[in-house]
Formats: sequence, C-alpha cells, structure tokens
Amino acid sequence: MKMAWSNTLHQIHIKSPSIPSLHFPHSLPKSSPFLLNPNPINPIPRSLRMQFLHRPNAVPLVSRAMDIIQSSPPTWQSAVLSNLLIFVVGTPLLVAGLSLSGICAAFLLGTLTWRAFGSPGFLLVASYFVIGTAVTKVKMAQKEAQGIAEKRKGRRGPGSVIGSSAAGCVCAVLTIYGVGGEAFTRLWQLGFIASFCTKLSDTVSSEIGKAYGKTTYLVTNFQIVPRGTEGAVSVEGTVAGLLASILLATIGCLLGEINVPEVLICVIASQIANLGESIIGAAFQGKEGFRWLNNDAVNVINISIGCILAVLMQQLLQNWQM
Repeated sequence: MKMAWSNTLHQIHIKSPSIPSLHFPHSLPKSSPFLLNPNPINPIPRSLRMQFLHRPNAVPLVSRAMDIIQSSPPTWQSAVLSNLLIFVVGTPLLVAGLSLSGICAAFLLGTLTWRAFGSPGFLLVASYFVIGTAVTKVKMAQKEAQGIAEKRKGRRGPGSVIGSSAAGCVCAVLTIYGVGGEAFTRLWQLGFIASFCTKLSDTVSSEIGKAYGKTTYLVTNFQIVPRGTEGAVSVEGTVAGLLASILLATIGCLLGEINVPEVLICVIASQIANLGESIIGAAFQGKEGFRWLNNDAVNVINISIGCILAVLMQQLLQNWQM
C-alpha cells in the first residue's frame, strides 16, 4: 500500500511559479537615499563650516554692530541698537514689571538715557527698575487683600514710566544738546541721578510701608491712618526709602557718574522731595479742585523737586568753595 502511494506521488507533477532569489547587498552604496548622512559623527564637513564662518558678510556685520554699540561718545545709532539688544535679552524681567505700553515707554527712556549718559547712565536706570520692581512684589497678596496694591500686580504702565522719569528725561535732553555748555553738563548729570534716587526712595518707602508699616500717620497733622493712605508715612517705610536712595546714589558713584559729595547731595535732595510729596499727597491729592492731581502727576512734582534741589545745592556748594 505504501509503495503504491509513493508511486502515485511521483507520477503527479505540480507546476508552481518559480520564485526568483533575492540578493541583499552587505552594505548600501554611499549614494543610497537611505543613508542621508553616512558620517553621523561629523554631520557638517569642516570645509562647509569654515565656509559659513568666513562668509563675506557675516563677520563685518557683527563687527560693525559692536563698533556702533561701543561708540564714544554715544550716538543715536548706538543707543537704539544697545537698547534693542538689552530689551530682547531682558524681556522676562520687563514683562514682570511693565505692561506692553510701559515697555515701549521704557524703551524710549532707555534710548534717551544711553544717548545722553552712555552705558553707566543706562545701568543706573536699570538698577532703579530692578529694585523698584522687586519691592513692589513684596507681600503682594497681602496688599491686594487690603486693596492697597499697585494695579496689574505691580506692572507699571506708560503713565508711571513717564511720571517716574520726566525730570530725568529733561536732564538727558539738556545734556544731549549741550545746554549751558560744558560747565552745566555735570549739573544735568547730577540732576538726572537725583531724580531717580528720589523716585526709588518714594517707591521703596511706599511699598515697604504698606507691607511692614506698624503705624502710619499723615505727615501734616500726625493723625494715625490706615496703610496706603495718600500722604501717610511710617518709620519702616521712611528708613527703607532712605537706604534705597543711598544705595542708588552709591551705584551712580561706582559707575563714575557722580562723586562722594554728590552722593550726599542726591540723598538729601531725595528725602526733602519725598517729604514734600507726602505733604502734597496729604493736603491736596483727591481733594475737591485737585482731581487732576493723580499719582503720576505727584510723581512728576516729586522727582522735579529732587532734581532741582540737587542742582541748586551743587551750585551753592561750588559758589561757597570759590
């Protein structure tokens, strides 16, 4: 039976299509599209990298930009280019302390400052901004709960920027156009620094007073009032404001903008101006007939007093020494 079945199988011919043999090469050719980069260790050939670095326009453009930024004395080109670069790098910090329109106003202020006083003047204003923004954020939740916090979580708008820098901008313009000649250039620079010392002292005293002031009272009649009342002062806030003006004036001295006696002038002028600002706030702000006297207007008056006092004190000192 087995033999018969085997013979039957041998007699059956099954035709099946032939299957061609597949031949796989041991390695793909270098031109194969499957190997886009046959040398993964060095994806860009050295010759191409050197060619890119030595492009005829790349190095001269960078060199030209650096020459513009380092222009001495500063030019409008160096002022705009430097501010553009710094503002791009410092965007996170700017957004934390300023609204969009406030950033635009600050850019104009920075450009004007760099044009008038170069990088030292810009660094002074940057120090003012960093310190002022930091103290504004102190105990923000507590201030918001009490209804005495700055709007937009302390992010300043263009009105605040202008109100804080108006006197400084005037000094910058006077410096740029050489008003009064070489003899007055130093005075305009002193007035510029004194105005920012005044504003920083005011900001720090206000924010620290609202956060830590145990007893706040009106400077006009010493009546005890709630924190955040216009014209109110506290020991904690006053001491903090004094230290802030000393700090910023010292930074100006270290940057070579003013000397040690002028540091003392800036501090004294700022404290007198802040006392005057407190009197104005307590006596007039929010009263009938003075609705126009908002915080920004009071700020302009405050920093103008500090700026003018510093210039007058320096003039008197010079005349007395003569």
